[in-house]
Amino acid sequence: MQQDMAGRVALITGAGNGIGKETAKQMAARGAIVGVNDLKEEFVSATVQEIRQAGGKAFDVVQNMATREGVAAAVAQAHRHMGRLDIMVNNAAWVRYQAVPDIMPETVDRMLDIGFKSVIWGLQAAVDVMDPDRGGVIVNVASTAALRSAANSVVYSGIKSGVLGITRAAAAELGVRHIRVNAVCPSAVPTEGTQRNRNAERDANRVARTPLGRLGTVTDIARGICFLASDEAGFITGQALVVDGGITFTNI
Repeated sequence: MQQDMAGRVALITGAGNGIGKETAKQMAARGAIVGVNDLKEEFVSATVQEIRQAGGKAFDVVQNMATREGVAAAVAQAHRHMGRLDIMVNNAAWVRYQAVPDIMPETVDRMLDIGFKSVIWGLQAAVDVMDPDRGGVIVNVASTAALRSAANSVVYSGIKSGVLGITRAAAAELGVRHIRVNAVCPSAVPTEGTQRNRNAERDANRVARTPLGRLGTVTDIARGICFLASDEAGFITGQALVVDGGITFTNI
């Protein structure tokens, strides 16, 4: 694999499993020095070990993305590791789907803390340490739910729509600092975290409505994130890259 990210330092939140883990592995394979963040130390250690065994460079960043202090500590830790931070991927999330009558304050609060507020705190902390001359890249993980929503997803769709708003506004503000800000919008992708919301019938229905005839994978999404973080996307900012096999904007 090309080493186009050689020497760059990346921090990926929620990288203990799923999309975040695969993104960490792909960036490391492309030469980046990757800070692997998650709340659970065992998940972080496993991801770091996999990267190192494959010949990549990675380090542990065990912090809680549900608090501003935790986000700031994670970014500071990543910056200290090599004295720079070039790439920030705001991927951490906690998701529950509930019908409108069942939505509880504690569910909303936790989803907002991890999926919305942490994106703001991540931007804030990253901007503080990214070199204003060299610049940097921030990629926010949104969802196709921000564009086309299903039942029982009021909170989730609202948060992911907000992430797209944050992305556009941050791109407008941070361009002068040579910081690009984009988002990736995955469709339903099988991961450890999405198991509770999936079943064979629902998956088959999604496949039938997807022009490319399959579900997406964490590899598909990670490739999109890596593209937005790479120099190949050097004149792209404020955009939402939809990685969904065509299901969102087609009708078959």
